[in-house]
Amino acid sequence: MTDNEWEERQKTRSLEMEAVSKALAVLSSDDATDLFTKTFQFTQKESVEHSSRRAQASKVLSAVAQKFHSPSLSTLAYRVKLDAFTKVKQAIDDMVAQLLKEKDEEIKQKDFCTDELNTNVLQTEKKEREKTDLTNKIEDLEMQIKELTEQIEQLKADIRELQRQLKKASEDRDQANKEFQMTITDQRETQKLVQAALQILEGFYGKKAKAAMMQEPAGPPPPKGFSEYKKSAASGGVMSEMQQILSDAKAMEADALKGEEDAQAAYEAFVKDTNESVETKDKDRENKEGIRANKEGELVETQAAKQEVLQELEQLAGYNAELHKSCDYVLKNFDLRQTAREEEIEALKQAKAILSGAKFEEFLQAR
Repeated sequence: MTDNEWEERQKTRSLEMEAVSKALAVLSSDDATDLFTKTFQFTQKESVEHSSRRAQASKVLSAVAQKFHSPSLSTLAYRVKLDAFTKVKQAIDDMVAQLLKEKDEEIKQKDFCTDELNTNVLQTEKKEREKTDLTNKIEDLEMQIKELTEQIEQLKADIRELQRQLKKASEDRDQANKEFQMTITDQRETQKLVQAALQILEGFYGKKAKAAMMQEPAGPPPPKGFSEYKKSAASGGVMSEMQQILSDAKAMEADALKGEEDAQAAYEAFVKDTNESVETKDKDRENKEGIRANKEGELVETQAAKQEVLQELEQLAGYNAELHKSCDYVLKNFDLRQTAREEEIEALKQAKAILSGAKFEEFLQAR
C-alpha cells in the first residue's frame, strides 16, 4: 500500500514539477517580464541588495529542489523572486515546521515498526516453541495410549485364557470324579462279591476241618467202588487268590480315594490361584483403563491447545505481513529520507538567512 502511495506521489510530484516548470517558463518569458515590469513598476524601488538576496536564496532552494525532486521547494524558490520578504520568510518557516513534523512522525513510525516487528518475531518464536512442545506431547500421549491399549487387550486375552483353563480344569475334574466314582463302585462291588464267595467257601471248608478235628464218625464206609471223599487240595490256593483279589480291591479303593483327595486339593488350589490371577489382572486392566481415559482427556486438551497456538501463529504471520507491507519502505528508506529532509530544512534555513542579510559566499564555503 505504501509502495503504491509512493509511486502515486512520485507521479503527482512529476506532474507538479512539470506544471511548475511550464509556469516558470511562461512567467519567465519576455512578454511576461515586460508585463511584470509595467504591472509592478511601483515596487521596483527595492534596493539592488534585496534583489541579489532574492536571487541567491532562490538559487539555494532551486538546487535542493532539483536534487530531491521537491515541487514545494521549486515553488518556494520562485516565490522568493516575487513575494515580499515577510511572506517568503513565513512560508519558509511553515515549510521547516512541516518538514520537522514529518521527520518526527517518520521517526515515530520507524520506532513503531521496529518495535512491532521485533515483538512479532519474539512472539512467533515463542509460539513455535509451544507448538513443538505440544506436538511432542501429543506424540508421547498417543504412544502411551497405544501402549496402554495393547496392555489392556493383552490383559483381557490373559483373563479369557485363565477363564478357559478354569473351565477346562472344572470339566476335567468332573470327568475324573466320575471315573473315581466308577472305580470306587467297581472295587467295592468286587470286594462285596469276593467277600461273599469267601464266606461260602469258608463256611464249607471250615465245617469239614472242624469235623476232622473232632474225629466224628463220617458215616458208613463208602460202597465198593467208591474211594474215600477228601476235600480238594486246591481249595486253599483258590481261597488264597480270592483273598489276594480282595486285598487288591481294597488297595485300589484306597489309592483311588487318595488320588481323588489329591486331585481335588490340586483342583481347588488351581481354582484359587486362577481366580486370584484373574482378579489381579482385572484390577490391573481397570487401573490401566482409568489411566488411558485420563491420557485421552489430556490428549484432547493438548490438541485443542495446539490448534489455538496454530491460530495464533497464523494471526502473527498475517500481522507480520501487514507490518512489512506498511513498514518495509519506511525502514529501507529511513536514513535517505531523513537526510533529504535535513538538507531541505538546512536549505530553507540558508535561504531565510540570506534573505535576512547573510552572505551567500559563506554558505558556498560551508558546502
